[in-house]
Amino acid sequence: MRPLLAGLLLCVATAASAADTRPAVLDNVGIDQRLNEQVPLDLVFHDESGAPVQLGKYFGSKPVILSLAYYECPMLCTLVLNGLASALKVLSFDAGKEFEVVTVSFNPADTPALAAAKKQTYLKEYGRPGAAAGWHFLTGDAAAIEQLTRAVGFRYTYVPEQQQFAHAAGIMVLTPQGKLARYFYGVEFSPRDLRLGLVEAAENKIGTAVDQLLLFCFHYDPATGKYGALAMGSVRFGGALTVLALATFLIVMLRRERTARAWHVAGGTWPQRRATGHAPRAAETQTPRSDT
Repeated sequence: MRPLLAGLLLCVATAASAADTRPAVLDNVGIDQRLNEQVPLDLVFHDESGAPVQLGKYFGSKPVILSLAYYECPMLCTLVLNGLASALKVLSFDAGKEFEVVTVSFNPADTPALAAAKKQTYLKEYGRPGAAAGWHFLTGDAAAIEQLTRAVGFRYTYVPEQQQFAHAAGIMVLTPQGKLARYFYGVEFSPRDLRLGLVEAAENKIGTAVDQLLLFCFHYDPATGKYGALAMGSVRFGGALTVLALATFLIVMLRRERTARAWHVAGGTWPQRRATGHAPRAAETQTPRSDT
């Protein structure tokens, strides 16, 4: 008992030490989920050409993938965008057709020229025809950026010593009306999770029957930002498959029984039945007994 207690105390002490050594700047960095909350669509940004655009221009009919990244980030933002592009390439959905992608810089010093260059890089990486009309790279002033990042729960801070932003990694999926539907964390994103998130955000207006079955069996976990198997849904799905298999078996057997009865009424002989693929009954293969 004493060794176990000592081990637990050591773990607590180690965790406390790690917390104490965590850079203070990271206390203001993270992603707070704002599920079902409305994003302000009247915010004005600038597109890659420098033209002013309302955020709501990209909403209305399709779900939207939102990524926040500043365009001269030396590492993390690039990893997030690379991960997003990799996941999008696997999806059968096309940007601009089934969904929109909006990437917004949270650095007010970023320019439309930087946004245009970044867009060309990722359009080439994505490699889908027509994607230019479906993946947008925006810049904005400090006030618009602050309102958007606060609305989606994206917390970041500028580190003057490094001349960089400290920020978290992740993307969001929003409904066509601009409500936050799903958060996915990290720099790599599961194409399955992203697809299911888009299907749900679109209220099942995109996707296939298979997607509906998957949503029946998988459940979004806000704590992990992933879809996991839902035990009850899996049991119900397995039960449905079992019932379907039994029903199919019964239908086949009933059809065979009806065919056999029809031949019997018509006086068909076994050679005729064998030609049709029906096996004889046990009574028909026995030698008739003589009554004498």
